[in-house]
Amino acid sequence: MITAEEKIALDQTFEEILTNCHRCRSDEDKAQIRKAYDLAFKAHENMRRKSGEPYLYHPLAVAKIATEEIGLGATSFICALLHDVVEDTDYTLEDIRQLFGDKVAKIIDGLTKISNVFDQGTNSIQAENFKKMLLTLSDDVRVILIKLADRLHNMRTLDSMPEYKKMKIAAETLYLYAPLAHRLGLYAIKTELEDLSLKHQHPGVYNEILRKIQASEEERQAYINEFCEPIIERLNTTGINYTISGRPKSVYSIHTKMEKKGVPFEEVYDIFAVRIVFEPQETMNEKTQCWAIYSMVTDIYKPKPDRLRDWISTPKANGYEALHTTVMGPKGRWVEVQIRSKRMDEIAEKGYAAHWKYKDGGEESELDKWIKKIRELLENNSENALEFIDEFKMNLFSSEIFVFTPKGLLKRMPKGSTALDFAYEIHSEIGDHAIGAKVNFKLVPLNHVLSSGDQVEILTSDIQTPKKEWLDFVVTAKAKSRIKSKFKNERRLKINKGKELLEEKAKELNITLNSKIFKQLYIHYGEYNKEDLYYKIGSGEADLSNIKKIIQQRTRNKWIRYWKLQITKTTSKLPFLKAPDGNKQDDALTPIDRKKTFIVNEEINNQNFSIAQCCKPIPGDEVIGHLISSNKVVIHKKDCDKALKIMANHGDQIVTVEWVSKKVLSFIVRIKLIGIDNIGIVNSITHLLSNELEINMKSVIFDASNGIFQGLIDLYIHDAYDLNELMKKMKKINGVKSVKRIDIPENDTEIQTILQKL
Repeated sequence: MITAEEKIALDQTFEEILTNCHRCRSDEDKAQIRKAYDLAFKAHENMRRKSGEPYLYHPLAVAKIATEEIGLGATSFICALLHDVVEDTDYTLEDIRQLFGDKVAKIIDGLTKISNVFDQGTNSIQAENFKKMLLTLSDDVRVILIKLADRLHNMRTLDSMPEYKKMKIAAETLYLYAPLAHRLGLYAIKTELEDLSLKHQHPGVYNEILRKIQASEEERQAYINEFCEPIIERLNTTGINYTISGRPKSVYSIHTKMEKKGVPFEEVYDIFAVRIVFEPQETMNEKTQCWAIYSMVTDIYKPKPDRLRDWISTPKANGYEALHTTVMGPKGRWVEVQIRSKRMDEIAEKGYAAHWKYKDGGEESELDKWIKKIRELLENNSENALEFIDEFKMNLFSSEIFVFTPKGLLKRMPKGSTALDFAYEIHSEIGDHAIGAKVNFKLVPLNHVLSSGDQVEILTSDIQTPKKEWLDFVVTAKAKSRIKSKFKNERRLKINKGKELLEEKAKELNITLNSKIFKQLYIHYGEYNKEDLYYKIGSGEADLSNIKKIIQQRTRNKWIRYWKLQITKTTSKLPFLKAPDGNKQDDALTPIDRKKTFIVNEEINNQNFSIAQCCKPIPGDEVIGHLISSNKVVIHKKDCDKALKIMANHGDQIVTVEWVSKKVLSFIVRIKLIGIDNIGIVNSITHLLSNELEINMKSVIFDASNGIFQGLIDLYIHDAYDLNELMKKMKKINGVKSVKRIDIPENDTEIQTILQKL
């Protein structure tokens, strides 16, 4: 029960939010909102959050974010207050409809979480929920905006959750919700979601960067003042009403720059941006004023030519408009300057809600077109939910290019789109009959990758039909969906054939096909669901002649072989490396409790975990565990792309992991070096590793061009601490400018091939 003191505090919080809701001014709106608050209070009266506070604080917080940070109105206020009522209490959707009408009921229906929904072969509630949530875009985008407000408050209060739930929610947020907020123009919310995800996934990294940002605050502010002073003097002579401010970039964006460039915090120079926001003058249009301010800034500071971003002439798909430029400031430091009007600034901060406020009557905006694409993707999609999410991210969250039709019409395409993708973007029939293209009047094949500014003409033939190999290079969902639909019947026949073949083989061997056996088959054949497995069998790609051996195989032997590959020659003769008794059954392993931390030690006879080949973690890395069965865990690095996808889509299969290193085993890691090609540089590096540090190297390759060398070294290391110490010493070698650990590809090819791609 809520105490009298808590009731007073809740009522006060509600009244403050209502007072601050600028779009909730009418008496009718306020009466409906109060009615919704009373219902929410009654419904959640006996509920408390994990933190111990009354549950009602959550819907109030969601309402506050929706109205104050996103700028939504009375209907959204009501829906935010009631968003958990239907799911968590005895009230029904019909009750909501009778009390508040169809519009509110429809939004609440979209917000109500879907439970116990599994798409066959998907095993992902999260992916299915996200797909169903997007379906509501066809009806009311406020569902998504309120859902983002709900997610933001959950992330702000994640500290009270168990560790394994933090990882699942944080990964899901970074994988899906932050990109969605970005695409809807909610930059402030997108930034906070990214920072909070990093805080809970990598707390040490987050806190260290935050500490350094705060420690450099005084010096940074002094520099911003010095940079802005001449700009202020110039702007004050024009009579423009403006504000100018400098702010540090987010912790997440700084961390991304550090990772991408392989540099420490101290070497990330563009950690802040200066923003100029002006009130347009009636005598001059916005665009002209933006360019006038740009001209003033670049008269003072020299611009970097390749860093001009004109999102005024061609706004982003989410409605964002601004001029961005990077200029050389005092002390030889590059500074990003953002120029936008007050209208542009509100759209940048509040995204879709502000977009509708300023939208003109007739013209369809890019944001409207984007939502149309979502609807189209949903309507044409016949894949399972996980595949849908992959397509959605690739097509609707990716960077864009701008290409033109022969008549000069501009088309936005995902980066990486081919001429064939463009053909399908124009019309499905044109795509089906495409035989080639002319890009900038030059004949190119259908798999030609387009660049921004290309003018594209598609060549067709009536006798052309879609080819299966087209799926190997198209990237847009529209093209893939259309091509797949042509081969859907053929695929179904092969799936049915594969199922029959597998069942016949199982019957012949007197094997019952249960979930355990399917998991073994998935692992062996590299598939994740029955349909793909059946298809592989039906198309002859999977050989069933050794199925008995696959099912009876002791997977522990494979894991032990992996461990043997990781150890050095000096440890390979240790007695505990002997394989365990083959008669011992995997089933005898103790089931793993995902609510407890899983301890990884270096006992070679420990058979309940393996090392992920996609990221190859070592002791000292931040890691998570993926439960592939009740007693088997695969260890991934937390920042591994595959791990992020697993956490986002299979949160119920994640376990927290603590790695206890005894410095017994060694693991292969790859480091990349860049530096000045001095005489003897390679000898200095190899001498340090072999003679001074006594580290075994698996492979070494260096290449030099124009006085700069690049090198890749695969070496054996005990843990991340030893690796960091080694890298510190390598950086001290005269001529070495950069030393960075990089991932070893899962299917590693010749190291020379990798080097050529660096």
